Amino acid sequence: MDFNGKSILITGGTGSFGKKFIKTVLAQNPDVNRIVIYSRDEFKQFMMSNMPEFKPYLSKLRFFIGDVRDKERLRWAMDGIDYVVHAAALKQVPACEYNPFEAIKTNVMGAQNVIDVCLENNIEKVVALSTDKASSPINLYGATKLCSDKLFIASNGYRGGRRTRLSVVRYGNVAGSRGSVIPYWQKLVEEGAEFIPVTDCSMTRFWLKLEQAVEMVLNAFETMRGGELFVKKIPSMRMPELAKAIAPDLPIKEVGIRPGEKIHEQMISTEDARNTLEFDTYYIICPDAPWWAKNSQGIGGKPVPAGFSYSSGTNTQWLSVEEMRQLIKELSVD
Repeated sequence: MDFNGKSILITGGTGSFGKKFIKTVLAQNPDVNRIVIYSRDEFKQFMMSNMPEFKPYLSKLRFFIGDVRDKERLRWAMDGIDYVVHAAALKQVPACEYNPFEAIKTNVMGAQNVIDVCLENNIEKVVALSTDKASSPINLYGATKLCSDKLFIASNGYRGGRRTRLSVVRYGNVAGSRGSVIPYWQKLVEEGAEFIPVTDCSMTRFWLKLEQAVEMVLNAFETMRGGELFVKKIPSMRMPELAKAIAPDLPIKEVGIRPGEKIHEQMISTEDARNTLEFDTYYIICPDAPWWAKNSQGIGGKPVPAGFSYSSGTNTQWLSVEEMRQLIKELSVD
């Protein structure tokens, strides 16, 4: 995607994804006009602005303190912006379970604020990040992200004559990102733990590298028509095998599933299958809406079989212990 001469805003831009996305854009687009990092934590912005890899680009970076709950602040931040990535969210499942309306205010009402201001400012393209937990959700985090997904997709139907196009990308666990199980288990090993705690030994999860998540968003910007929900094809991993990849000499102790957790994650449900198209490296869940027929002309892809679902437990791609160990070695996490 060519961002040279363009201005980009990313909400939640100080997170693992935001930093990797910004590094990639700067490396590939030396003449990008500016990148606005919109987030609410001044300390994280300060730390990011002092990272050696960003210091040469400070003339192109704008650190904008603000919350997606604050529509007026978003209006100021999006003035003159061409492209928006919406990455801000409350993501921790237990925290969302305990503070449900806080999750709703950020993940749902904040999403609608982003949509409204993007439409007001005639932003060219908007990509919102989703999660496997938004497919057939059983926890509040997943439910708020499903709601957010539907808000972004539906907004294409009432944009009127504006140029704005809005789509969503959905992916699973990003290996090594802040708050994920990999750095948590690595820390336990460093502290001399006697065992690795696994909530349920039959549990599986989707995994991808941070670079793949960024690539997915860039590809979405390149190909989107507005209204698609992109789902990348990625491998699964059994959690006991992930534990072996990190700590081969430690025993595993099953500690019980946490509130809001699934045994297997899912990115496409059987109910969504009738609207899903398959491509070589990804799927698109198409909107079940009359306006999509015009957007989808010439999109390609082939319909998935009836009853299809994309689950980490029935995936056709699996990471071995050695492959996961190599992936962990290759991690470039901030």
